Amino acid sequence: MGWSIGIGSIAGTAVRIHITFILFLIWIFGASYVSGGSEAAWSGLTFMVLLFACVLAHEFGHIFTARAFGVATPDVTLLPIGGVARLERIPEKPGEEFLIAIAGPLVNVVIALALVVIAGADLSAGHLAAVESSRVSMVDKLAVVNLFLALFNMIPAFPMDGGRVLRALLAIRMGHIRATEIAASIGQFAAFVLGFIGLFFNPLLIFIAIFVYLAAASEAQLVAVRAMSRGVPVTAAMITQFATLTPETTIDAAVDTLLRTSQSEFPVIDAAGRPVGILSRDDMIRALKQLGPDARVADAMTAPLPTVSQRSCLDEAIRLLQEKSGPAVGIVDPSGAIVGLVTSETIGEMIMVSDAMPKGVRFGPWGRPAGAA
Repeated sequence: MGWSIGIGSIAGTAVRIHITFILFLIWIFGASYVSGGSEAAWSGLTFMVLLFACVLAHEFGHIFTARAFGVATPDVTLLPIGGVARLERIPEKPGEEFLIAIAGPLVNVVIALALVVIAGADLSAGHLAAVESSRVSMVDKLAVVNLFLALFNMIPAFPMDGGRVLRALLAIRMGHIRATEIAASIGQFAAFVLGFIGLFFNPLLIFIAIFVYLAAASEAQLVAVRAMSRGVPVTAAMITQFATLTPETTIDAAVDTLLRTSQSEFPVIDAAGRPVGILSRDDMIRALKQLGPDARVADAMTAPLPTVSQRSCLDEAIRLLQEKSGPAVGIVDPSGAIVGLVTSETIGEMIMVSDAMPKGVRFGPWGRPAGAA
């Protein structure tokens, strides 16, 4: 995620802090100092750090459960509104998605109960309303806020855990695609409700509502695209006319190629035409600034380039785009030589073409009605 800083890793998952989170902590410290002096400032900062440690534990509940089902978890990022654990894929088996989604809130419940049993925390609802008060102990604050986090995350709206739990339960009876459509619609309605409440009580809810609404729409579109691409040959949506680079090409020459084409991603190939990496426009600019124009492409490219066979279906390429978070997927022939590219842009164009097609006509060479030209 852009604008984030790595602070280390836990069990092989990189932990990152978004720059806005650091600014948020500074703001909390300053506001507490103005209202109550240095003691209040340090107390408020300590509470926020402990709270986000609980948020991090919540995210690792998802991460460790996902790993149990073979889902890779590259990183987790802390934001002012919570944490985001990046999973390479969301399982389509309802049982697996349910357990991954419910694991995070269960961690918060366990933390709250542990604070009650071990530290004697009081889970009075009044403590949540007075969470900024110095009269409420740190232990009581943490316990009640953890319980609130568990309940809040169970709101049935993507990308919250409750939205994924709802989809998993619906998918048992009606399938992943239809379940996603219904869960996304409910999520968007919940976003409107949160936004309306935020107008009168807390402006932060408005920003959360916008985030939830956009995430629900994005989830529904992603699942629809994956469904539409099943059975469609990858050759139906790949770029076949593109420029390539070699590892020994200089960044200066790569920039010349960038200016002569409309591409923003360039496969890097060896002497046999097999892809060894990819160089994006952003990689070129970064290399120019840091390494200079005489640096080699090999020193700036991203390797390896994810690839699929030209005999594969398009949904496999889309899955790799999602899992690897890369700019492109290479399409290779039986010898391993690259013959095409699938990018986010080509997927977007495919969606526009599919939406323009007559009803009942599928995308791809064998999706036309019999006898059509």
